[in-house]
Amino acid sequence: MTVRTRFAPSPTGLLHIGGARTALFNYLFSRHLGGQFLLRIEDTDRARSTEANTQAILDSLNWLGLERDEPEIYQSTRAARHAEVARSMLDTGHAYRCWATQEEIAAARDAARAAGKPLRFDSPWRDRTDGPDTPYAIRLRAPREGETTVQDRVQGTVTVANSELDDMIILRSDGTPTYQHAVVVDDHDMAITDVIRGDDHMTNTFRQIQVFLANGWDVPTFAHVPMIHGPDGAKLSKRHGAASVTDFRDAGYLPETMCNYLLRLGWAHGDAEILGRDEAIKLFTLEGVGKSPGRMDYKKLDNLNGVWLREADDDRLTADVVARLTARALNAEPVADRIRMLMPGLKERAKTLVELADNTAFLARTMPLEMDAKATALLTQEAKTMLRDVANDLAATDFSAPALDAAIRAYAERSGRKLGQVAQPLRAALTGTTTSPGIDVTLAALGRDEAVARLLAAAA
Repeated sequence: MTVRTRFAPSPTGLLHIGGARTALFNYLFSRHLGGQFLLRIEDTDRARSTEANTQAILDSLNWLGLERDEPEIYQSTRAARHAEVARSMLDTGHAYRCWATQEEIAAARDAARAAGKPLRFDSPWRDRTDGPDTPYAIRLRAPREGETTVQDRVQGTVTVANSELDDMIILRSDGTPTYQHAVVVDDHDMAITDVIRGDDHMTNTFRQIQVFLANGWDVPTFAHVPMIHGPDGAKLSKRHGAASVTDFRDAGYLPETMCNYLLRLGWAHGDAEILGRDEAIKLFTLEGVGKSPGRMDYKKLDNLNGVWLREADDDRLTADVVARLTARALNAEPVADRIRMLMPGLKERAKTLVELADNTAFLARTMPLEMDAKATALLTQEAKTMLRDVANDLAATDFSAPALDAAIRAYAERSGRKLGQVAQPLRAALTGTTTSPGIDVTLAALGRDEAVARLLAAAA
């Protein structure tokens, strides 16, 4: 039997990294066993599902490199099939027609709440067939005796008494399927063998198993993985910082970093920390997934991103930085070669792609340079006089980084200044800020004409 897993997000928002980790686990599990990974968009909430969110989910999965083996399925297109199965269950006696009104259901639950009983609804129509000629819902005829058990691959054996589960609606009176029913039909029709999802779905699983059994279908194996919490132990949300895949991508993290970090956030294999895709597929098993929620550690994530940045191809990093600078309305394309020149040194110290963009933005700025407050403060009259003198010395070199470094040091010694007293005004004049790569490589990246022009403009 071919292992088939699925990721089934709802496009009511962006892809949260908790969902991304679930997708990653499904992907790695199927690949480890030579199986298939599928995607189902659960877009039956038409009021909240949007095309923009759907596209953002697809983009996020593609960015993470989680390739699917078949085209995605949209749950909203399968309503007729869901209804067909519900009506078939009527014919076999595993479901029944229910004419209970919302008011009757609410009153029954209020009474149960007042009596301190479970908020289940026992329909008076379970064993009746004399309903009126009006629209009706279809309810599952759930077993009243015994237990429903999940042999969970992460949580272990989990059991609930059937007396605690009511006869849930599987098809509403308007003919639309409920989530609990649609999920089961879709998983069966997609031949899903293993369902790996967040442990917030555990209570749904008991009800869904009953639908599988009522139809005589094989029940997939289940694995419910813990949630991801913020550093404070609360459920991860925007208030902790980045929370969606889009947030982390925009903040300058690499997809390799996110996959590596999310894998290790709740899964372990000995002391293995830095794991690429091939190694992750080789090692991943559900036995390595822990039962406790993972806690985000943004500092650790930054450090890990630094590791992957140093491994990344310089041309790839340059293309990303050019795109980020262009998004800031800077004309970065003409200076892509200069950005590429700086990349080997910059990526050794950077933690994010945003840092790389910040540290190369000066190359794409045009004169007159906009100076920040700290840079302006450095450009005193004395500094401007110095800039003119230094510009002449630098222009006489071959403008290689070693020659530029030697010229700056020679000028500092000749003028009785410390190296920083020369380098900082130079940096301000060249970049408009007080931070940049080493002053020698900054000058070399700008080139003789541009660098000298900036120095003389700042000295005017």
